Amino acid sequence: MSARLGDFGLAKLYDRGTDPQTTSVVGTMGYLAPELACTRRVTPATDVFAFGAFVLEVACGRRPIQHGAADDNRLVLADWVLERWHNGDVTDTADPRLCGAYDVERRPRRCSGWACAAVKVEVTTRQACSARAPCFLLASLLLLLLAQLLVAVAGVEFAYEGFPAAGLALDGIASVTPDGLLLLTNDTDLNLAHAFHPAPLRFHRTSSSSTTFVFAIVSELADLSTSGFAFLVAPTSRDLSSAMAAQYLGLFNGSDNGDARNRVFAVELDTVRNPEFADMNDNHVGVDVNSLNSSAAAMAGYSDDATGAFRNLSLASREPMQVWVDYDAAATEITVALAPARSPWPRRPLLTTRIDLSMVVADTAHVGFSSGSSIVLCKHYVLGWSFSLDGPAPALDHAKLPTLPRIGPKPQSKTLAVALPIVTTAGVLPAGGGGPLGVLPGSRTEVAVKRVSHESRQGLREFIAEVVSIGRLRHRNLVQLLGYCRRRGELLLVYDYMPHSSLDKHLHWHGPALDWAQRLRIIRGASGLLYMHEDWEQVVIHRDIKASNVLLDGEMNGRLGDFGLARLYDHGADPQTTHVVGTMGYLAPELVRTGKATTLSDVFAFGAFLLEVACGRRPIEEEEEEDVYGDDDRFVLADWVLGHWRNGAITITRAVDAKLGTGYDAAEADTVLRLGLTCLHPSPAARPSMKQVMQYLDGSATLPKLPPTYVTVNMLAAMETHQGVLGTWAVWRSASSVATMSDIGLSGR
Repeated sequence: MSARLGDFGLAKLYDRGTDPQTTSVVGTMGYLAPELACTRRVTPATDVFAFGAFVLEVACGRRPIQHGAADDNRLVLADWVLERWHNGDVTDTADPRLCGAYDVERRPRRCSGWACAAVKVEVTTRQACSARAPCFLLASLLLLLLAQLLVAVAGVEFAYEGFPAAGLALDGIASVTPDGLLLLTNDTDLNLAHAFHPAPLRFHRTSSSSTTFVFAIVSELADLSTSGFAFLVAPTSRDLSSAMAAQYLGLFNGSDNGDARNRVFAVELDTVRNPEFADMNDNHVGVDVNSLNSSAAAMAGYSDDATGAFRNLSLASREPMQVWVDYDAAATEITVALAPARSPWPRRPLLTTRIDLSMVVADTAHVGFSSGSSIVLCKHYVLGWSFSLDGPAPALDHAKLPTLPRIGPKPQSKTLAVALPIVTTAGVLPAGGGGPLGVLPGSRTEVAVKRVSHESRQGLREFIAEVVSIGRLRHRNLVQLLGYCRRRGELLLVYDYMPHSSLDKHLHWHGPALDWAQRLRIIRGASGLLYMHEDWEQVVIHRDIKASNVLLDGEMNGRLGDFGLARLYDHGADPQTTHVVGTMGYLAPELVRTGKATTLSDVFAFGAFLLEVACGRRPIEEEEEEDVYGDDDRFVLADWVLGHWRNGAITITRAVDAKLGTGYDAAEADTVLRLGLTCLHPSPAARPSMKQVMQYLDGSATLPKLPPTYVTVNMLAAMETHQGVLGTWAVWRSASSVATMSDIGLSGR
């Protein structure tokens, strides 16, 4: 029963007295020496470390790292033995299956030092021990091994100048790029991202610590990010899978934020002002203890050592910056400094606060980074990182750090900022006109400026939605976004100026009425919606199509604007929007039940828009007198038009705006009204696509005839929403048809 070491697949050879050149981290967790993580260099000493873990495993009958039913039950063998030693009962760590049956009377026949004597303790394989051997042989050996382990842990330090072979413990969407950059976030799906030093570190109550890292926040929108990230120290038992992304930075969730049991220390680099966490602004550095309500925070920037002046920094500037975090255990003081990359460490820190981390940080903890993606594509990069216990963090050689990928130029916001005073004093357009009006300096371009509230999260979301969606769309029937900027706490969107304001002004306000030709040209501007749904690289759902969001240019062409509620998703993918937003009268009935906006819910809103333009009436109007349907509170345009159609195809044109008199083409009006009813069908599957809508409008396809029925849109919507019967027993004959009376079991003419 002699043991023989095998499996030399990872072995390396080198001459005595020379330096081993192996630099890849290989081996098994629990047996890896801490220095491997920073130097990646195997030596005889790293083998000795692994042998120490092996001896403890044999003597105690436990694996170096043992997982229980839950992460909280995870056992690190070396820590467990050390704890028993502190309590004076180290011999109790011997494998309980031995039941104390190890011989201390005779010396081992085959022994290569104290370690071999210790491992040969099983009853069937025990070696003879000398009577002179003390009974504390096992205890002495275990203490010797623990001392070796502690020497390896104490004073640990590491430095990563790039991460090509760092062996980091990555979680969620965190990754290392081929160039060696640590990339925490790279999508907009609210995912978590964590990256930790591969081995947990042993923190003592008297341990000071020091770390520095170089990072960059690269947002799709220049100088604007919807989430930050954090450096953190978290206990090995901490389960981060329940944390939330976006404003929670992958650290906590709504229920455990502020819980002292978290035992998490973090330094956040935050780019969003969240009132729920009492954030000071949207560009700050904070010290967090078990909570995102920072114990101390400061606006991002640094003190110029030469002049003493404070210089602001934008965390989301796309430029690399360096952070220094130091903890003085004797003074229980934390200092944080920030500066542009390649700048020296500022003599005056950005913030200083008194916190006793010995009451927060667990004895064994992970160190690393945490983040979470949000609604705007924002990439959090770490270029280099060093850390030290009981000593200054090793300096990073910036010449050895990987470079950031090339990024396109920022939108030119200086011109917009210069134009702001002019815009501010130029007056405000009438309602629906898009905001204050001005002329950009150095050009004859008239612009409309929309201010978005920076205080509310909803305002920020709308600002981002507009830039991400309309900012990249190019179509003659869409309002063109010229630029955007953030200045003195204001979010500004700058558009082409639409001189004739919004369509609803011309439809419902007193004044000259639009003639039929103008209305039809505006309706045919639906090609912009077709472009959004089918012809662009992604699917864009507008979610708020209505007359007040259609603006009129100098030639009275309709242009769809206000993309504050818009959402994008890939062709063929499932839209994940689940919040009911929009305007009453334009909302598809399925939105109330599922909350999921689709291109067909946009088609429903477009149907309401068609009837509004043709009839000159709003989709829902309040009435004082009782109408033909017995509703004395409101007028429903779709049901009113359906009532005209029910009385015969000829009479449907009587629903056309009375202000037009007879000045309209009856055939065109009939097509628009019937198409509006078809788009308003309560079943999404029965509505046409925008491609079919355009074919019906330009005459390249014939609009199917509406079958006779007494069922109103209101009734069908009620059945769809409250009874769910349409999806169960109504049979829709085609994608552009409407159910007949026999289809749904109702009688009529």
